[in-house]
Amino acid sequence: MKTLITCAALAALQLFAAPAAVAQAKEQFFPLLVYRTGPYSPNGTPWANGKQDYIKLINARDGGVNGVKLTFEECETGYATDKGVECYERLKGKGASVFDPQATGITFALTDKVPNDKIPLITLGYGLSASADGGVFAWNFPLMGSYWTAADALIQHLGKKEGGLDKLKGKKIALVYHDSPFGKEPIPMLEERQKMHGFELIKIPVTAPGVEQKSAWLEVRKQRPDYVLLWGWGVMNSTALKEAQATGYPREKMYGVWWSGAEPDVKDVGEGAKGYNALNLNTSGQSPKVIQDILKHVHDKGQGTGPKDEVGSVLYTRGLVIQALAVEAVRRAQERFGKGKVMTGEQVRWGLENLALDDKKLAALGLTGVIRPISTSCFDHQGSTSVRVHTWDGAKWNFSSDWYQADEQIIKPMVKAAADKYAGEKKLTRRTSADCQS
Repeated sequence: MKTLITCAALAALQLFAAPAAVAQAKEQFFPLLVYRTGPYSPNGTPWANGKQDYIKLINARDGGVNGVKLTFEECETGYATDKGVECYERLKGKGASVFDPQATGITFALTDKVPNDKIPLITLGYGLSASADGGVFAWNFPLMGSYWTAADALIQHLGKKEGGLDKLKGKKIALVYHDSPFGKEPIPMLEERQKMHGFELIKIPVTAPGVEQKSAWLEVRKQRPDYVLLWGWGVMNSTALKEAQATGYPREKMYGVWWSGAEPDVKDVGEGAKGYNALNLNTSGQSPKVIQDILKHVHDKGQGTGPKDEVGSVLYTRGLVIQALAVEAVRRAQERFGKGKVMTGEQVRWGLENLALDDKKLAALGLTGVIRPISTSCFDHQGSTSVRVHTWDGAKWNFSSDWYQADEQIIKPMVKAAADKYAGEKKLTRRTSADCQS
């Protein structure tokens, strides 16, 4: 009798446990590295909110990806590399299949780790510029652009303003940059363009986090450059604009990278930032369908991550785009490895290497106008280099240029040379076409 009761009890437990196990197996986990504290929090917070809200949208509107619910857990890094690595180590064992490190320094630290863990990194618009070469950097995905493509686009834009790239000869271009891996990344491309066009490149580092820039702007006043390129992040950007105003440097001659051109960078400066320009990878505003869907399915139901009026801002939208591409990599992987299944890191990598988001697919996602089409491959981990310039009018951002594409004749040899050098240092063998089939 005791045996029968025990067997019956075990059977009952299994009946209850089985659905729980199935439910758990149907969850795709996304680790979210964030920085909601510290000097970079005004920029890091909307980025993080956009990612969270997109996950909530997919669950609320679509029921997940082919029935697979999306889950997430945040880990605060404070933008610090050591904390970022700690977060990665803590979250990777919870079923993580892709990471957005949300910082170039953290990306550098994780690049050597992810090949062993077989977890891809999405570093949209940041990270190592050379990692566009998927033949060497098998797990890094600098989707939509790198710091080299950004620097290239800025020089193209300045050349256009001057009436041709040849007119840059003899001009002075100052790079005011965050003295970190992030800030130093564009220098090789700017030096290459300097050789080609004969302008003088003045490099002015700013110690992180960038709240003290008096000496940097005294140097700007002394050098009197024709243009200033601002490679800042967080509080450094608004401080730079205030210092430019104080020293009388024209904001209309200042051009920021896409991490120096969002609402937190200019709103406290207001009219003082009028005329300032920056690159942008995505649109902003609440008119896109995906933004309207988030307002309807997430915020109007009291499930929004941050303030409603932040939805659609530049960095919120960029966070949303990053998360959307991660989700689409999962969806793409399911097409090959099984719809309705949870994807592993290796499978999501395949999805990231086979993204094919044309206008029709972007429309289906509500992303029309938000980003341009993107198509990746095993060897091209970037997929797109489209970027525009927008200008602050004292109250809002307005696009002020056509789309630019990075010059592949300059970019590709630089990327290959840097990737080959990295492969030699790390004793890596380039992937072959056969390697890309798995």
